[in-house]
Amino acid sequence: MRAIGKFIATSGIKPGERLPTERQLMQTLAVGRSTVREVIRKLQALGVVESRKGSGTYLKRAFSADAIHMPLVIDATLLRDRLLQTLEVRRGLETEVSALAALRATPEDIAVIEVKLDIMEAVHLEKGTSGPEDLAFHLAIYDASHNPLFGQLLERMREAFESFFDEPFDRPDFARRSFRFHRELFDAIVRRDPETARLKTLAILEIVEEDIKDMSK
Repeated sequence: MRAIGKFIATSGIKPGERLPTERQLMQTLAVGRSTVREVIRKLQALGVVESRKGSGTYLKRAFSADAIHMPLVIDATLLRDRLLQTLEVRRGLETEVSALAALRATPEDIAVIEVKLDIMEAVHLEKGTSGPEDLAFHLAIYDASHNPLFGQLLERMREAFESFFDEPFDRPDFARRSFRFHRELFDAIVRRDPETARLKTLAILEIVEEDIKDMSK
């Protein structure tokens, strides 16, 4: 990942310009197609590049290759421990990033967050749970902070989230009580109310922590 990140960062490509094709990256860097696709996926998650259907992949913002890292490995054997460790970090990050989003979000950012929230709510109402959609909602808030380091840190913790969201302790009602706070968090961001955004984020994470502890007894 670092080699491809370094190539993009030092290639002279400017934000808004198209990256080389998959084949060109494979040939230039002597790596396989799966490696290129995985790195592009990670850079998309970090908000560095975007793929446009039928057109290619474009650089969204300038970045330093030194800021790109492989996913964080949380050294714990039990899922419960991994999640609680991750949650401790998320609490500090997400309360701050929600407040920053309330202060910095552009109308375009707010529109994206609302789309992600609508999707999350629709899936939640249909299935009773919405793990991946919930993560997409929070990623949109991270992007709205306009500090790419937040997105990088969340990307490094995604493994813990994704492995859990497949089967949250076999309980489809996991963290269901936090559902309404997501809309209230969005409303606080729209109102430019950072303190309420912090409080709603804390409310969500407190319920998640309670359910992890309760369901894993």
